[in-house]
Amino acid sequence: MSLADRLAAARAQQAPASDAPKGPRNRTRRAQHKDPFADLKRDVHQALLDTLGPQLYDARLSASELEQKVRFTLQDVLAGGEVPLTSADRTRITQEIADDILGYGPLEPLLRDPEVTEIMANGPDLVYVERGGRLYEVDAHFNDETHLRRTIDKIVGRVGRRVDEATPMVDARLPDGSRVNAIIPPLAVDGSVLTIRKFAADPLTVDDLVAFGSLSRTVAEFLRACVAGRLNVIVSGGTGAGKTTTLNVLSAFIPETERIITVEDAAELQLHQQHVLRLESRPPNIEGRGEVKIRDLVKNALRMRPDRIVVGEVRDEAALDMLQAMNTGHDGSISTVHSNGPRDAVARLETMVLMAGVELPVRAIREQVSSAVDLIVHQTRFRDGGRRITHVTEVVGMEGDIVTLQDIFLFDSRAGIDEHGHPVGQLRSTGLRPKFLDKLAAQGIHVDPTAFAFERFAR
Repeated sequence: MSLADRLAAARAQQAPASDAPKGPRNRTRRAQHKDPFADLKRDVHQALLDTLGPQLYDARLSASELEQKVRFTLQDVLAGGEVPLTSADRTRITQEIADDILGYGPLEPLLRDPEVTEIMANGPDLVYVERGGRLYEVDAHFNDETHLRRTIDKIVGRVGRRVDEATPMVDARLPDGSRVNAIIPPLAVDGSVLTIRKFAADPLTVDDLVAFGSLSRTVAEFLRACVAGRLNVIVSGGTGAGKTTTLNVLSAFIPETERIITVEDAAELQLHQQHVLRLESRPPNIEGRGEVKIRDLVKNALRMRPDRIVVGEVRDEAALDMLQAMNTGHDGSISTVHSNGPRDAVARLETMVLMAGVELPVRAIREQVSSAVDLIVHQTRFRDGGRRITHVTEVVGMEGDIVTLQDIFLFDSRAGIDEHGHPVGQLRSTGLRPKFLDKLAAQGIHVDPTAFAFERFAR
């Protein structure tokens, strides 16, 4: 069948997009739907590969030069087929094939959309995005499971990782630092699942967080003083609560004169100081060798003369090495931990230290935590999709066998929500003065005492 015949058949099969009902209940019908231009695009795609060949992988070509070559060749291939394409058809086919060759196929328009913060491909036929903290289904799909798997392989291959039946789960990142997770069959029963948490091209600043209501100006200045004064800070919260964003903002308070080493599973932190060294863990190869864990990188970072160590996330036995680093002169370290609150963050640190296999009594572990960590900043994602800091809590010390905490600032959840479902509360001072103010003063950092004036909470 010629290209012209394929196009005619495609137009005959095409139905208005509004005829198809939306939502997960229609997943079976959408899975059976086939792009009417799929065969046409496949032919053009193959002709493009035959024409350009090795030029697609020529390292001497810049991204813009390669894109220009692809688009010019696409126009020639489509014109050579003598297919009477409309302007809209030509634009659509050219863009989709260019996205597939140069980028990540149907995900490219979503990656370019600045309002999209997360992309979730639940198999080849169902794609959701997050906008403004809420989930929406979008009209985007892959041709089939093979197309989705090819896109996943392209993403993970660029950072030296792999995903196959032997290792059906993988964490990776895009060149801009966006976080990627993929899981494939047999673990993903209904087809491969790809999740991308986008990072803004222009990272959020503390002024942005204040404008969004994530924290108050008073708390922002207090946290600036804590970081500049070399306190050890843990940012805690649930999945998607905005911990990494807050970590980026806190890291921006580190002076330019200091040497910073970041340690991450997938490099995604966006620090703008000049003297930053980025370390990234590595999974085992196909023979099960060559793995480099976060714990190994933390140990190595201690030999690199760091002023600050920033660990993207502590999730395993690396907690022991991180606490020991904090306790042995590497003040000013910052990290994140998954937890439901400041008290849970302390409990998680204890549990992760036990994962290291070192037979330490629980009291000794708690003493390590209480002497290492100065401040816990807890963040929560609310039902309206907003992310807010809800606790700024000092780790005071030990009282018997218990790590004692005191809330310096607390979110006023009793204020309720407005008619649009948005929380109307805000961070308020509890009236308690942190005990580490003397430590800050020794660093020449002075905090306005009026910041800790008691603010009455709603009843």
